[in-house]
Amino acid sequence: MKDIGLTHIALPVADIHRSIEFYATYAQMQVVHKRLDGASGIPVVWLSDGIRPFVIVLIQKEVVHPVLSPLAHLGVGCSSREELDQLCDQAKQRGILLDGPQDAGYPVGYWAFLQDPDGHTLELSYGQEVGLTVQEAIQQA
Repeated sequence: MKDIGLTHIALPVADIHRSIEFYATYAQMQVVHKRLDGASGIPVVWLSDGIRPFVIVLIQKEVVHPVLSPLAHLGVGCSSREELDQLCDQAKQRGILLDGPQDAGYPVGYWAFLQDPDGHTLELSYGQEVGLTVQEAIQQA
């Protein structure tokens, strides 16, 4: 994998372990790097789904002001509507389901918004065809 193009997004978090668990559960991401920042001593982790060279960088802070809230969000594609429904049921039980699931038709697909432990928004989706759209655009270029 090459480090070219969009490689990461960094999010401040209040409890790094709680955020690791959230993104492992709802985005199938795992820790691929962790350290204490040399200058500040602040815990930092990188999470990846292992599919592409992209990570979410979690930086523990005492105070977090959510920057990704409802319309500004991270999007994760699910393998099926059933998987999305199951994750939404789990999120609803935890009180973190913000909206959905709902089917908005093509090209938006079936989607839901969840709230991470710090108030950032994660969108789960099925049927958006982002990969296909990108591939077709590249082939036509």
